[in-house]
Amino acid sequence: MTDHSSGIDGIDTDCITLTRFVLEGQKSHPGATGDLTMLLNSLMCAIKAVSAAVRRAGIAQLYGMAGSINIQGETVQKLDVLANQLFINQMSSSFNVGIMISEENEQVIIVEPKKRGKYIVAFDPLDGSSNIDCLVSIGSIFGIWKVDDDRIPTVKDALQPGRQMVAAGYALYGSGVMVVISTGDAPSGFTLDPNIGEFVLTHKDMQIKPRGSIYSINEAYTKDWEPGVLKYVEKCKFPPEGKSPYNARYIGSMVADVHRTLIFGGIFMYPASKKSPKGKLRLLYECCPMAYIMEKAGGKATDGKQRILDIVPEQLHERSACFLGSKEDVDDLIACLN
Repeated sequence: MTDHSSGIDGIDTDCITLTRFVLEGQKSHPGATGDLTMLLNSLMCAIKAVSAAVRRAGIAQLYGMAGSINIQGETVQKLDVLANQLFINQMSSSFNVGIMISEENEQVIIVEPKKRGKYIVAFDPLDGSSNIDCLVSIGSIFGIWKVDDDRIPTVKDALQPGRQMVAAGYALYGSGVMVVISTGDAPSGFTLDPNIGEFVLTHKDMQIKPRGSIYSINEAYTKDWEPGVLKYVEKCKFPPEGKSPYNARYIGSMVADVHRTLIFGGIFMYPASKKSPKGKLRLLYECCPMAYIMEKAGGKATDGKQRILDIVPEQLHERSACFLGSKEDVDDLIACLN
């Protein structure tokens, strides 16, 4: 019997693209309309465009500051501005989005009536942009919610807890470009094949190890940590006799740090501090999407007091402490916090 998928010269002629993967997944959801697939296609277009801009940033003189400050009080990079506009334009043109929440915009972005859909998308168009000038891996993060009835989405609809998301994911721009996404099942990873310009399935049904050997936290703020966090990190460094210490890894780009945690196991931590008593990471478009991915992969995510996906946001740019990763490692942290 001939294997028609082997292709010629080792080229896979039956590769599973992200679009095909999502379409095949619709078979298990009889009521699916295909709208989410169209929305994800538009998202992938934005991510491809951002990845292209990241690769040619030096040539296009996109490095450096854009000269403005975003709602978070952070200096906006030129690539931030471009990435944000790419995301907004692609989401608007999908005809499936009603409201967008971006890290770079103070208010919600309401799509004009003739293009308006039922989905709500929250995104950080370029996470880790402070690392742009030194060529460290950066990324994009997104979470998707839906209004189930026939109402026009409102700002109130945008303030939903993470457990009500219908999909979430992130894109990592590094040695390659990868998108990790979940539409309710275990997340899968898709790597951009530059030869065909498509995201191809390379990591199916990703699962995080129950326990890892890596902890990730910015130790420059040690003096500002609450005692439980300090106690846990000390346990990672100085384990009981006979056990090996954990390895410390911290990049400073959330997408890169969380992706490594998902692949190798361990724990990612961004605790509250004296300077940021509510935490620093944003709930809707950083913590919730990453918590969703981690939980669907068999891990755990908490703000130290409750499950991140159970937090009901009160503000668009609400901040939160964030601890996520391997279940046993997060449980150990919670024990120290308590």
